[in-house]
Amino acid sequence: MERITVLKGGDSSERKISLLSGAAVAEGLRVKGYEVTELDPTDFSTLGQLIERMQELETELVFLGLHGGSGENGQLQAALDLAGLRYTGSGFQACALTMDKYVSKLMAREEGVPVADWVLLRGDQLGDYNDPRDLHGIVDKLGLPLIVKPNDGGSSVGISKVERVEQLREASQHALKYSSSALLERFIPGRELTATVIDGQALPLVEIKPLSGWYDYDNKYNAGRTEYLAPAPIEESVAQLMQTYAVRLWQVFGLRGYARIDFRYDGEKPYFLEVNTLPGMTTLSLTPMAAKAVGISFVDLVDKIAHLALDQGNTEAT
Repeated sequence: MERITVLKGGDSSERKISLLSGAAVAEGLRVKGYEVTELDPTDFSTLGQLIERMQELETELVFLGLHGGSGENGQLQAALDLAGLRYTGSGFQACALTMDKYVSKLMAREEGVPVADWVLLRGDQLGDYNDPRDLHGIVDKLGLPLIVKPNDGGSSVGISKVERVEQLREASQHALKYSSSALLERFIPGRELTATVIDGQALPLVEIKPLSGWYDYDNKYNAGRTEYLAPAPIEESVAQLMQTYAVRLWQVFGLRGYARIDFRYDGEKPYFLEVNTLPGMTTLSLTPMAAKAVGISFVDLVDKIAHLALDQGNTEAT
């Protein structure tokens, strides 16, 4: 059986979630009979040392359990390509495009997929808004409430919901702790749904229903605070449209292996939010939930992802 190295942890703001994903993936792969080694990039002084260690282990596949940062923005993927190491998920170009929420929203809009109106605020621009009243122009454009989040973050880290203009500066400062720019986005009322795509095929939608408030970090990662419905109880025509959008975006971004595409639905149309090229892979994560809805167990899911990467290799999509 193939030798697989699972990378987990890393130094991004999503490290805690990555450690959980990596451990779950490693256990699932071992159940399937793979020879598995778990490595944390932060245990190595340089990326070169990490790659050298994986080569010493005669790694046949790198299963990426990392979330955010250099593990998901294409930097690691590019290095693995240069080293000739196969890995799970999308290539460096797709990762770089989708990690940048501003760019991915532009591309989605160009493809006719609805997106919420937004403003990109760079860290060096925040000083231009010394008085809360200076932010009224942004509020006039986007309305309230609005969502403020790091432009290249994930796992709901650094995200805030702004109800009053007086909150906007603090929310922007919070997001800018995790990124060099913040995305200020019109809040879409309604339902939150997500579509996992595996090898170009959309799985059933999962609906996310916080028991109170909205789907922030606390509601996402504290047990019992959010209800997940898989498959989502939504009109078939709406579900099919969201799945169609998800597959279209998969193709546009040049995704590979597996990914998760998130939406909001206001009762009239779905709005694209973002792409996760390395979605959470704990046994309670959204992608495993979607797989379970079509009878794919967690261990079979990680096995399928591994086989896709082994069979496809890592020819970068163009």
